Amino acid sequence: MEYRKKTVVASVAGLTLEGMDVMFISFAMSMMVASFHIDLATGGLISSVTNFGMLIGGVIFGILADKFGRVRVFTYSIIFFAIGTALTGLATNIEQVYLFRFIAGLGAGGEYGIGMALVAEAWPKNKQGRVSSYVSVGAQYGVILAALLSAIILPTLGWRALFFVGIVPVVFAFIVRRNLDESPEWLAAQKEKAVTSKKESKLGHLFATPRTSMTTIALAIMATVQIAGYNGLMIWLPSMLQKSQGLSVSSSALWTISTAIGMIIGMLTFGQFMDRFGAKRSFGIFLIASASAVFLYSFATGSAGVLIGGAIVGFFSNGMFAGYGALISSFYPVHVRSTATNTIFNFGRAIGGLSPILVGFLLQNYNMTVAMIYLATLYCLSFIVMLSLKESSVLLEKEMDAEGNILQEPLYSQGK
Repeated sequence: MEYRKKTVVASVAGLTLEGMDVMFISFAMSMMVASFHIDLATGGLISSVTNFGMLIGGVIFGILADKFGRVRVFTYSIIFFAIGTALTGLATNIEQVYLFRFIAGLGAGGEYGIGMALVAEAWPKNKQGRVSSYVSVGAQYGVILAALLSAIILPTLGWRALFFVGIVPVVFAFIVRRNLDESPEWLAAQKEKAVTSKKESKLGHLFATPRTSMTTIALAIMATVQIAGYNGLMIWLPSMLQKSQGLSVSSSALWTISTAIGMIIGMLTFGQFMDRFGAKRSFGIFLIASASAVFLYSFATGSAGVLIGGAIVGFFSNGMFAGYGALISSFYPVHVRSTATNTIFNFGRAIGGLSPILVGFLLQNYNMTVAMIYLATLYCLSFIVMLSLKESSVLLEKEMDAEGNILQEPLYSQGK
């Protein structure tokens, strides 16, 4: 039990640092745009480059973790991530910012996947859902931390000083390396040397049949919308509010904290919804509510409206984040679940990471309402795609005991 708790603490801390880093870009965006004399769409590309780095880093560090160990590579990925963040503060032009954000993305993509693997390998299946939701909340802790640090550092020391804080994760990496043992499951696999041959063709299982291919594509679209919606909101909304509502950096930081709290409550609530109503109903409710909340939020006015509305938008739009790992894995048998989850969700992160570019373009050429209509449309698209998902005995596995009795129905088939 002690080891299990350590894996959760390490994974939560890793996601906290990642969430903090992403929001550093959001709060510093206005200053960076002015400093480098670039337009908003060019500024949005900073986040997109980071997300592509995450996709590549997830693959590279994932392979290294399978070969050399979860904990060792986990610490290396955090150091990589910290160096990229700190170097961002030294950039002298936008091209260097892109390069350093890509480096930070490589490390962030690695620590996310390895951290989730550590938790999955340490906890029993009947507790992985709730534990994953606890880990997912870590990103919102990072959002709150970034808001507090931005409010303190930006007005006095500027945006470069904010990124120098990124060196702190190096200290965390050494603490993790010293106090966390290697995954017992990985150690057992190394002794048997029987896993490698099975992993070589796993990617092909995602497209083994036409129906499997359609399911994989549908889940990839849903994951892309989730990331696109989150990035589109969190990267640009503080700047939107500073412009439309005349908020200061400190006031927009308060909005971000309110929204992050809404997201945390939403993720924990979504986990309860999935247990009670099943994935299909839960995602349906939250997707429609997200589309409605995002659209209506463009009409919010006054401090109370901005804060309460932000919390409601965060509750629904990011509450679903905690369920994607369980949703994706419920469609694939055990021997390809990890590959399916990592590939589909990291694809969503890379493509969805392009959203800030379009949002920046819409803000520059139209207004906040048009940008929010775009985001609401994305959630409606995800809802339609979600309805197309169907059960398949080929894709789904039922958990059974030795006598063939069903212990747990596939997650997606519950509460249809």
